[in-house]
Amino acid sequence: MKGRNLSVTVGLALLVTGCLATLVPPDFEDVYDPAAADHHPERNPVIVIPGFLGTRLVDAASETVVWGAVGGGYADPSTPEGARLVALSMRPEVPSPQVVPDGVLDSFRIRGLSIQLKPYVHTLRALGAAGYRDEDLTRRDVNFRGEHLNSFQFAYDWRRGNAENAKRLHELILEKAAYCRADRKRRGLAESEVRFDLISHSMGGLLARYYLRYGPQPLPEDGSLPELTWAGARHIERAILVAPPNAGAGKATLHLTQGVRHAPGFPFYDAMINGTFPAAYELLPRARHGAYVDAREPSRRLDSFLDPELWERAGWGLAARDREELLAWLLPDVDDPGERRRLALAHQRRLLRRADQFQRALDLPASPPAGTELFLIAGDSAPTAAVLAVDPETGEVEVARREVGDGSVLRTSALMDERLGAARTPEPRSPISWRQVVFIDRRHSRMSIDPAFADRVVYWLLEAPRPFPV
Repeated sequence: MKGRNLSVTVGLALLVTGCLATLVPPDFEDVYDPAAADHHPERNPVIVIPGFLGTRLVDAASETVVWGAVGGGYADPSTPEGARLVALSMRPEVPSPQVVPDGVLDSFRIRGLSIQLKPYVHTLRALGAAGYRDEDLTRRDVNFRGEHLNSFQFAYDWRRGNAENAKRLHELILEKAAYCRADRKRRGLAESEVRFDLISHSMGGLLARYYLRYGPQPLPEDGSLPELTWAGARHIERAILVAPPNAGAGKATLHLTQGVRHAPGFPFYDAMINGTFPAAYELLPRARHGAYVDAREPSRRLDSFLDPELWERAGWGLAARDREELLAWLLPDVDDPGERRRLALAHQRRLLRRADQFQRALDLPASPPAGTELFLIAGDSAPTAAVLAVDPETGEVEVARREVGDGSVLRTSALMDERLGAARTPEPRSPISWRQVVFIDRRHSRMSIDPAFADRVVYWLLEAPRPFPV
């Protein structure tokens, strides 16, 4: 048992999604004290947005941990009850179990032991040393010095679509803006409009970008794009995106077609369970960038990877033909196997089309309005899946080529560099107007332990000039 626990503990450090990454600061007190002490209106409260898998999930009815624990009282996806808790409902008329966010993940419970990963504690230490205090999670080992700036965490159900979670982010922003106004009044500070700065990691960057562009708008049911209003940008001044998969991530393809074991000692999450998550499809790479080739004819690119007929022919995700028992677990009130398969295929078609709609909404070239800026931190030192060879008949998928990235997200994906498209151009093209870009020599899940990373983030929050009036 000890060996197994050690295996799990070591495996936690290898989580490839990077949702647990945060800041490990140098000694900031002497450097940033003057800036932090200046309660100028430019010093905005901060919201931290984790990525895929970065929030602890709990079943509200039974208090069973759905994500954030392994062994003993957690939702085991290899059992009927656990599979139903982990998966989302495949029918709009049938609600999913009441699984709710329970804070940004900072530790994992493993068979009764609490393994402190301390990613969020490190974030607090960095922001705390810079004068911020997390109003949702106060810890004794974080030294909040004197007067403070507010910081908050956005814990959300990462299985659900990013447009759906953008609405919840908007609700949080309105709530925390009212809190900050009351807090400023209580401390005798000048009243002013409350705007926020964001620090988002991995998929959290996609959520942030959607919110900036479209605010709380849902994706239209008719498949069209939401109206580009920049409604969210009215509330956000600076958004720092850390390792965002703006053009997708190859690992998402493998998780949806083959399933995934997130770390040694973890249970296996079947591709059919992963296939119930809208967000998982939104992380798929763009076919126009040459991310997929025919395994039988590698010189031929696949023009579309979000085609439902391709998924059904290949037997991926919810279209798998050898998962009848698991499908019966997920649809326990449907007796007919044919009807269960029909419902599963309909759900997968719906999510593939919604993912295409979401990606088109993000890929639309547009610059944020004056007063909102985007910053990027990305990795460029680790081999990263760039091209996947796909056999449309057998469904086999394997990495055919790796290029520079952070091990999970390509450098070009973080930048959203459109030179990978069919109309190759000599200059980088991107639908994203970056104010500044910094590359870090770290992998996806360890990028933020670099002191230079934390130093850069805090500089952007506190000291970098803001070239527009407040």
